[in-house]
Amino acid sequence: MSGITVRTRRDLRSARRRRPPRCLGHLIAAPLWPMHGVNLGTLLRTCDAVGACLAVPRLPWVPEALAKGNTLPAGACVHWVRPLRWLAECRASGHRVLGVELAEESVRLADLPMARQPTVVVLGNEAQGIPPEALDLLDGVVEIPMIGTGASLNVAVAGSLVLYKLAGFS
Repeated sequence: MSGITVRTRRDLRSARRRRPPRCLGHLIAAPLWPMHGVNLGTLLRTCDAVGACLAVPRLPWVPEALAKGNTLPAGACVHWVRPLRWLAECRASGHRVLGVELAEESVRLADLPMARQPTVVVLGNEAQGIPPEALDLLDGVVEIPMIGTGASLNVAVAGSLVLYKLAGFS
């Protein structure tokens, strides 16, 4: 097995951060219309893994869902936003705003390049997806191909796949 580097548990542990990073603003997962609190905690873990932030709406149940689902040893970067206003501000400040949705002219996940500029990943919910009034605020759409009978993945899984691809880990 020449040419393959195997990292030990000690190597992997030493590469982890001791403290959470400050807000890097490079990648932001934005489940702006959440339905299920458990998905938010799971997505927050992925954000930590790839150095991303999480942007969530100020709904009464969201803080509790994040607190319950956040099993990280230290704080995470969470932005509390008003969805449509915040998306418009992101675009105006030069962020690339990508939706994860089935749509015409979407980019297949496999063809999505690593993020080279600050990027927001907008996630709808499992029932309705991204609301029509938000679609005009997107710079592009990413599609996760599926061959099963389901029409969508849950928000945490879809967001995690796209974040890992944008972070350059896959």
